[in-house]
Amino acid sequence: MPNASDILIETLIEWKVEVVFGLPGDGINGIMEALRRRQDRIRFVSVRHEQSAAFMACAYAKFTGRLGVCLATSGPGGTNLLTGLYDAKLDQMPVLAITGMQYHDLIETFSQQDVDLTRVFENVAVYNAQVNDAAHMENLANLACRSALSKRGVAHLSIANDVQERMAGGGRSRRNREGHMPSRFFEGRLVPREDDILRAADLLNAGRKVAILAGRGALEAKGLLRETADLLGAPVAKALLGKAVLPDDDPFTTGGIGILGTVPSQEIMQQCDTLLIVGSTFPYIEYYPKPHAATGIQIDHDPQRIGLRYPVEVGLVGAAGETLRMLNERLQRKADRTFLEQAQEKTRNWRRELRAMEGDRSSPLKPQAAVGAFGRRIAANGIVVTDSGQNTELAARHVDLGADHMFAVSGALASMASGLPYAIAAGIAMPARPIYAVVGDGGFAMQLGEFATAVRYEIPLKLLVIRNDMLNQIAWEQMMFLGNPQFACELPPIDFAAAAEAMGGRGFTIRSFDEIDGVLDQAFAAERPVVIQALVDRYEPLMPPKMPEDYARNFRAALPQTPGHEKIEENLRHSSAGRKVTEEEPQAPHEAAPDANTGDLPGIP
Repeated sequence: MPNASDILIETLIEWKVEVVFGLPGDGINGIMEALRRRQDRIRFVSVRHEQSAAFMACAYAKFTGRLGVCLATSGPGGTNLLTGLYDAKLDQMPVLAITGMQYHDLIETFSQQDVDLTRVFENVAVYNAQVNDAAHMENLANLACRSALSKRGVAHLSIANDVQERMAGGGRSRRNREGHMPSRFFEGRLVPREDDILRAADLLNAGRKVAILAGRGALEAKGLLRETADLLGAPVAKALLGKAVLPDDDPFTTGGIGILGTVPSQEIMQQCDTLLIVGSTFPYIEYYPKPHAATGIQIDHDPQRIGLRYPVEVGLVGAAGETLRMLNERLQRKADRTFLEQAQEKTRNWRRELRAMEGDRSSPLKPQAAVGAFGRRIAANGIVVTDSGQNTELAARHVDLGADHMFAVSGALASMASGLPYAIAAGIAMPARPIYAVVGDGGFAMQLGEFATAVRYEIPLKLLVIRNDMLNQIAWEQMMFLGNPQFACELPPIDFAAAAEAMGGRGFTIRSFDEIDGVLDQAFAAERPVVIQALVDRYEPLMPPKMPEDYARNFRAALPQTPGHEKIEENLRHSSAGRKVTEEEPQAPHEAAPDANTGDLPGIP
């Protein structure tokens, strides 16, 4: 006769869950035994830290579209999941978190690891329950899976140690009939109202300068989005999670948007008279057109998110694919392509500037050179992830994605330490595809032990770590956001190449421009998981595509008191953007609303 843990794992298998990410502990021994007995049908991936398990579950959901599952023991095991679970919550990913508890009759008696995780998870979860017995498990496990998928969020089950081993067959109430809840998900066709489609088409047909902002929600409709852009003669700016929506060299895209975006993307937002937002709630309102300066139309599956960032005239509630198909049938192809052609010319100029940065042979090594060369070696079917920090900006600008690439990052949470767990989850989800990561030394050090996990599971990983021994994103935010000198952002050095070798992988180091190609050739030929550390210039500035006036003013005020300001000034003198910051007021004043939380990255959808 099955116990509660058996029912849980059998239910996961019925829901087609193939992988559980987690770390064993005495608070989940019953669940671990149920997993052990079903190794041929469901895989347990053992991590070095529960935070990574939650990040991996979130990333697995992003790459596969299926339910991600993570497992942790009672007390600190459960609380360690929270950061990764908030990543799933904010990016609307279906994740089931399973945690253990103290023995049911010792709860709230000040026993060891006596933490009420249902209270702890109240804010992060769309479904949050404590399991009482085996009969209860049958219902709750099904409902937790269904809730995570239907609400696109985190579901949580907390199970006391002894409850995990309670046998089925006893204690079932007369109303709880066995098998009354099926282990399957029911989906419908979500499409907008016909009159909204007609009104949106009329507005888009009337627009003379139409721009498109595309996010992760448009990934399901790449071809249809491109058709829309062609019909409207509309350039497409990509929020970061939508980086793979169109290839970076596609003639219809101006690239990314936000502080880690491009000048052409910022300009089309300033100049358009009509804006179509597809599957994005890119949060930085200052990079949209000014309210009511352009006619807005937005497509999103969630009506709560329509009009969240921009006062749209028409909201189309539906999946991006179905909605764009209906819309395209009613759009008239614009004969005047001037707005698109101007954006294309500016994008070509911008991309030439990026290539020039990547060719900078000066010393110390510039990070753009290392990232650009790394990006050019990525296989056509590669999966690319990045962490949160200056490395995100570098990857967004200097790693070109093609039509068959996949990309993921911690979006709205913008959490450090997510890059390596994301890469491992990508390798578990799609073992036939090569995996690439661009991370910073700050975030990589936080979960460095997970590289041993990559080695253990033979993830085909090439990881580039931008090593400047600085929390460089935060340093520039201190200076630009508030005008404060950089403080406490220096990091003690870690030899990440040596650490990789110590964990059974391969480690390589790039120290100068002339070493880039030779080192990358060796690293990309290596069979085991690889770390490539690029020792780069810590004083290379992180510049927005167009410097807002208040950012420039703050930067100039902070610079004289910032350690190493002479070297920063030298780098700025060699940069056209830098010369504008240090020598003159910007030509295009810009009202900004920066987030003072240094963990947040502008430019996330």
